[in-house]
Amino acid sequence: MKLTAEISMYPLKDNYIDPIKWFIGRVDTYANIERRTNAMATQVCGEYGEVMQMLATEMEAAHEKWGKAVFVVKFIGGELNLSHQE
Repeated sequence: MKLTAEISMYPLKDNYIDPIKWFIGRVDTYANIERRTNAMATQVCGEYGEVMQMLATEMEAAHEKWGKAVFVVKFIGGELNLSHQE
């Protein structure tokens, strides 16, 4: 089953751009997960288990490296066209 998720990361530090770019770069290392980023959030799509495992791994790594951060994630079962625009 496919899963699409929208992730927003809010590092609790003055220099918040570096942790966000770092997180997105790590997401890009997953060959089977499609990623699209805009000014507000990052969307990912892939197999359900792979997306969930990636999120668990990378959110933990982000907390270990950067300290406190808030992650807001929305999930929808199924595959969405991440390049769709209106």
